[in-house]
Amino acid sequence: MVNTALATTRTPASLRAALLMFASAMAFGLMAIAIRYATGHVPTQEVAFFRNAFGLLALLPFLLRPGHGSLRTQQLPRYFLRSAIGLASMLCGFWAIGHLPLSQAISLSYSTPLFVTIAAVLWLGEKVRIRRWAAVIAGFIGVLVIVRPGVEGFQAGSLIAVAAALLSALVAIQIKQLTRVDGPDTVVFYTYVFWVPLSLVPALFVWVWPSPIGWLWLVATGVLGTIGQLFWTRALKLGEVSALTPISFTQLPLVVTLGWLLFGEVLDGWTVLGALIILGSNAYIAHREAVLARKAATLSPSATAKPTE
Repeated sequence: MVNTALATTRTPASLRAALLMFASAMAFGLMAIAIRYATGHVPTQEVAFFRNAFGLLALLPFLLRPGHGSLRTQQLPRYFLRSAIGLASMLCGFWAIGHLPLSQAISLSYSTPLFVTIAAVLWLGEKVRIRRWAAVIAGFIGVLVIVRPGVEGFQAGSLIAVAAALLSALVAIQIKQLTRVDGPDTVVFYTYVFWVPLSLVPALFVWVWPSPIGWLWLVATGVLGTIGQLFWTRALKLGEVSALTPISFTQLPLVVTLGWLLFGEVLDGWTVLGALIILGSNAYIAHREAVLARKAATLSPSATAKPTE
């Protein structure tokens, strides 16, 4: 009876987490389409600024609603650094979405967890065993399959997408450090607070007033990005990374399909092969992290300590 009751209470939470992750993937996929359209009207730097400005406006009603917790922090210098690196990653990623085939840009963005594993070793001193290193190496083979340096199909612009993934990995490590002190909503809020003025500076050098349809795509970019981020953080709060990571990959077929329907892009066989290798390595890394986290929780002093009498 106890096991049945536990299963009944767990199922709705896991289902909600899966639905939230799927909604997040769809929001981020649609944001990529909005970015592609927006870059046809204004430069990439301006797209990044309006994504952040409209994203902050969409976020404020949620964070400032009555009953929400405090957003105070004592880590403003860290937030500035996190936002600066994140902006560089955003600019590279937006450029890739605007100028590369969508399937290639999104596939290469999934290499971020590979760089996160390396950064966690160098920056946080985490220990990574041979099986996870093998998954990382396999993932980078997938990156090479897509980029294909030294062959006829090589595009130098694809390296910008790889740079976006590398910088995003550094941001992920910083977020891990920030969330040890502040809550996830606080991290998101101060990131946007710094992003808006920081992204305005490069946008001013290439400023073009958007057309009415351009405004529409810029608003859509900001709103969809914020929705995707909120869904993503809440999905991870409810479910396990190993179970939710494969669901996040549904963004790729959505973007590939819309790229074909809306922009006439033809799916490249090398991109498909490389994407499958990268996604497979990501799924394994997420699985191993979840297994190690459960082992650590089981072996923690609080889990093994005997109750005091």
